[in-house]
Amino acid sequence: MDIAYLDTIAAIATPPGNGGVGIIRISGALVPEIAKRLIGRALTPRLALYSSFYDDDNSVIDSGISLYFPGPASYTGEHILELQGHGGSVVLDMLLRRVLSLGARLANPGEFTERAFLNDKLDLAQAEAVADLIESSTEQSVRSAQKSMQGVFSVQINELVDELTELRIYVEAAIDFVDEEIDFLTDGVVENRLVKLQQRLEQIQKTAQQGRLLRDGMTVVLAGKPNAGKSSLLNALAGHEAAIVTDIAGTTRDVLKERIQLDGMPLHIIDTAGLRESDNAIEQEGIRRAHQEIKNADKILLLIDAREPEIESILKTLPSSGNITQVYNKIDLLGIEPEIKQTESGSQIYLSIKTGNGMALLKQHLKQSVGFNEATDNVFIARRRHIDALNKGHEFVDSALNQLRGSQAGELVAEDLRQAQNSLAEITGKFTSDDLLGKIFSSFCIGK
Repeated sequence: MDIAYLDTIAAIATPPGNGGVGIIRISGALVPEIAKRLIGRALTPRLALYSSFYDDDNSVIDSGISLYFPGPASYTGEHILELQGHGGSVVLDMLLRRVLSLGARLANPGEFTERAFLNDKLDLAQAEAVADLIESSTEQSVRSAQKSMQGVFSVQINELVDELTELRIYVEAAIDFVDEEIDFLTDGVVENRLVKLQQRLEQIQKTAQQGRLLRDGMTVVLAGKPNAGKSSLLNALAGHEAAIVTDIAGTTRDVLKERIQLDGMPLHIIDTAGLRESDNAIEQEGIRRAHQEIKNADKILLLIDAREPEIESILKTLPSSGNITQVYNKIDLLGIEPEIKQTESGSQIYLSIKTGNGMALLKQHLKQSVGFNEATDNVFIARRRHIDALNKGHEFVDSALNQLRGSQAGELVAEDLRQAQNSLAEITGKFTSDDLLGKIFSSFCIGK
């Protein structure tokens, strides 16, 4: 892209409010001229200069440090100027207005990073990782976002796309040379490569799922009959009295939400109204909301009073998605030890929320059930759209393998490979729509 035809953009790059330092970032072809008129001299590339910043009447707006990065060797690929002055909101606004009067326009959200993408400084996954790094709420998510920014995720996706491209060439060549003595579609080469692609995709999907959890957190809904211990469990996991706990059944009438960290894994814990038949209009609404949260949960913890283990009536009302863990609470009243069992219907955990006995089993189960690993050396940050693209790519590879084994229809195999290639290329932005780009970069902060 010819950067000379793009507007020069500017924005305050530091958060709103007063602080010791405030930064204004400028990018575009007019940067050298703006610098000369604002500072009164030409700047040496990559050399910090302390100087005054002048208004149009030569009065001093502020004094600070200027840094000039000529394109294309800059973050955006264009000429960039960073002005580091005092962090007062008024003085920064005055300085920004001066920059805009010199020919720049106010940048849109994420426009600096969007230009870095358009000028091939970053691919789309790396660009998204910039926003994810800024928004990271745990040390693990910071490290994973850095991995994505460095291209760890992109390299793996590009390798898959390259393999799909080579395989497409092989299959399409086999279609073109059907009269040859060797049938290239039945010699086992294509099938073996498709199987290896499946295995590689499954590995990346597992890592991406952990990366998504690091970014978005896992939504855990606490469900069960009244007085089973849902609110007590919410308080125990949150580490403070987030919910009212009494001996009166049906205390919780609305949905209560808490965001916590479990050994570095973000969790969205949702406490819901007790599930039972009720004539109370308010409680009925709470139960309706409970079922709505249950539908959207990544994990459902079904709280059960270990003294009254009958749950068939409740299980009938829950989705059969396989993400339900039965938590038998109040084992201290029965004098039994905590344990975890694996049954045909799923996991069962026996614990006492009141004494804390068995809580470690529950926490470990939550991490293991979603494939969370505290070691993030090989984990990159991932978004829901990345997961969806990987799933689509995997489906097309599966379809290609089925077509090959079933009908040996080379044209259908080649089309499935093309669709898989396009699905994966959406992750890095090599194949994507302008609408998707607009949606992604509009979620960025101003000045990034």
